Amino acid sequence: MAEHVDVAVIGMGPGGEVAASRLLSAGRRVAVIERELIGGECAYWACIPSKTVLRPPEAAGGVDRAAGADGARLDWPAARDYRDYMARHLDDAGQVSGYRDAGALVLKGDARISGPGRVTVDGRELTADHVIVATGSEALTPPIEGLDQVTVWTNRETYTAADLPGRALVVGGSAVGVETAQFLVRFGVQVTLLQRGDRLMGREEARVGELAEAHLREAGVDVRTGSEPVRARRDGADSVLDLADGSSVRGDVVIVATGRTPRTEGLGLEDAGVQIAESGAIVVDEHCRAAEGVWALGDVTGILPFTHVAKYQGRIVADTILGRPRTARYDGVPRVVFADPEIAAAGLTQGQARDQGLTTVSAEVDLAQAIARPWTYERDPRGHLGLLADPNRRVLLGAWVVAPQAGEWIHQASLAIRAGIGIDTLLDQVAQFPTYTEGYVTALEALDL
Repeated sequence: MAEHVDVAVIGMGPGGEVAASRLLSAGRRVAVIERELIGGECAYWACIPSKTVLRPPEAAGGVDRAAGADGARLDWPAARDYRDYMARHLDDAGQVSGYRDAGALVLKGDARISGPGRVTVDGRELTADHVIVATGSEALTPPIEGLDQVTVWTNRETYTAADLPGRALVVGGSAVGVETAQFLVRFGVQVTLLQRGDRLMGREEARVGELAEAHLREAGVDVRTGSEPVRARRDGADSVLDLADGSSVRGDVVIVATGRTPRTEGLGLEDAGVQIAESGAIVVDEHCRAAEGVWALGDVTGILPFTHVAKYQGRIVADTILGRPRTARYDGVPRVVFADPEIAAAGLTQGQARDQGLTTVSAEVDLAQAIARPWTYERDPRGHLGLLADPNRRVLLGAWVVAPQAGEWIHQASLAIRAGIGIDTLLDQVAQFPTYTEGYVTALEALDL
């Protein structure tokens, strides 16, 4: 006979973990199902290891730029060992025992929805009142002829590597590409970053891409925008990419950072009445419901594929199942690239606002010319802040920052956008002196309202 649970969670990345933990705490019988490692992509191959190895170069750069400090030395073996500790040495035994101790049924294997309220895991059948699909996404490999003939890494190989290559060709200029290039070049790798479009960070304001490129070049990255790889080939020990303009670049590895695709194949979603979008993502409503008794959250929904959004959706789904329905909102969600300096944004870009027919005004401030904190923080200070506002309603629509610790202080703009806090209220905010947050007042006053 099939074993019954209240909720079956397929995929135990951060979003699945939040939902499962919340439901277990409420006394529900939960099956947690994972084909790889409990903790998911973020914990073992993406967010945690990448931010761990980005921190030493940031710290060393901070020493280099601070007056009266010098002598910082990067130690790759030590950084690698701490990265492996933070990624649990790719071992989820502690997570497995933790969930079992909490009362969960823990199943490791491939899951398939075999009918309404029925899930099969490697031949074992469960019935469930609710099924949550949280299977995440996987690296998208670009259709480059001959790519299988050269050494190719995704984020998984990059952030589990024991030894770093001498030369790396990074394909893709969005968040993953920028972070990867920054990490590698600071640890002594010769990096060429290839971006098919005419600028980096193509989904953000053009100015953000311009500043990101300038800082990467300053760090030693060979940034090539408007460069499209059309063919890959092996030349001795070299991995070579031939570009559309007739030139070629060579390295020891090709690192693809060209996006991700939802993991939905083989799940039997069609048997549960789930609709799949053209992108391969699961279509969900405002409560993250995909069909009767079926829910989806995280990257598999294609909605802002960030770990913090997956965790948010996990709370939405669990609370709705528990009879406390909540509506998911995505306005003002922060987006951070952990480069040096950090890149952060929230809300709409000018292009998105224009597409929505909104009237806008914008302003950009050079923080080194506006406030004291950049000068107390580092020599030759860096930092720019941009704001986008609706002059009719006098509220913020968007914000971006390229500056030290931007990921920490973007949240003031994020909250203002999400809560619709009026600009007059924001102008009356008293910021601690000296901090980067003080720059908001200068930028708000520069808006043509």
